[in-house]
Amino acid sequence: MKRIPVKRIHVIGCKNSGKTTLTVELVERFVALGYRVGTIKHTHHHHELDTPGKDSYRHSQAGAVASGILAPGMNAVFWPTPDGADGSDARADDSERYERMLSAFPDCDLVLIEGHSQTEAFKIEVWRKDVSERPLAVEDQSICAIVTDDPVDVTTPVWNRSDVPAVATHLLEMMGMK
Repeated sequence: MKRIPVKRIHVIGCKNSGKTTLTVELVERFVALGYRVGTIKHTHHHHELDTPGKDSYRHSQAGAVASGILAPGMNAVFWPTPDGADGSDARADDSERYERMLSAFPDCDLVLIEGHSQTEAFKIEVWRKDVSERPLAVEDQSICAIVTDDPVDVTTPVWNRSDVPAVATHLLEMMGMK
């Protein structure tokens, strides 16, 4: 795998496990520590990223390779997936797509990506026993750590969900940033 200059961490887990909450808390913690953080939400669900009929959408439909929006307080760029990448292969790593997207985050020290359990990149799992019977890490040895407050019998490192500063420190250490 090619080296990506921006370090990315995937926060994965089952639906309602607390991925978004942990991601937000980690962003707040990293920012408080002086790091510049970006975020990406990965989804397997089709979402219309640009509104049909609007100018930027019409630009894309006309054949623009990418279309962007510059608005007060927010900017966005949309580009289509490569030919044939319709999302039907949920196991795809999407390394090239991440590399391209991460180029839009040049000022970031790290990027937290919510989701994408099938990636080959660095990932941690948020797990709650009331949401799923057992962690994904039981089957997926590529998960670097489980973040939970529930007792769990696994060989994967377990980090205390209630201690976000410690989780952030563990991540920085594992990413070679501390």
